[in-house]
Amino acid sequence: MRILMLGNSFTSTNHMPQMLAALTCAQVVHHTRGGARLSEHLNPNTKLGARTQAALRQEHWDYVVLQEMSHGPITSSKSFFSSIERLCNQARESGALPILYATWAYQKGGNKLTAKGWKYEKMARKLSETYHKAAQENHALIADVGRQFYELSDTEELYAHDGVHPNKRGSCIAAETIAAIIQTHKERQP
Repeated sequence: MRILMLGNSFTSTNHMPQMLAALTCAQVVHHTRGGARLSEHLNPNTKLGARTQAALRQEHWDYVVLQEMSHGPITSSKSFFSSIERLCNQARESGALPILYATWAYQKGGNKLTAKGWKYEKMARKLSETYHKAAQENHALIADVGRQFYELSDTEELYAHDGVHPNKRGSCIAAETIAAIIQTHKERQP
């Protein structure tokens, strides 16, 4: 099984792709750059986009995991939906099933959340709603890591010191959530 992960530091931090590989016994390749948006993966004029476009055209994948920049689904929803649609289509053309890696709200009470002037519950709800809508519209699987963070953040420390990125435990939860979606999908196949 081969998995291609497209995203940014939320995907690559703490060696999360290697965690996913260990959980799924799959070859996991990740194309990431800190702060990257999914639209960059579509742009063959960027280093990241050229690499992603070549991989989607020239290689076979079983799953392609899509992760948008942290607040992109809320602040740039038009670009988010367009990028998801195009990447889901490209994933299917390469033989893969797309999985949306739905991320989390910034840490409750953290500086980044305060600086944006957002409420934790509202950011968490908006991210979840937007990712779920995109998954439904594109017939993609969804790994709702953000929901896991929301449910566990009062009892477990999941954030790095910046209140935005996951700590090692947060990355483990992300890998476990994605692996569970893949396992469930595989079990349902004839």
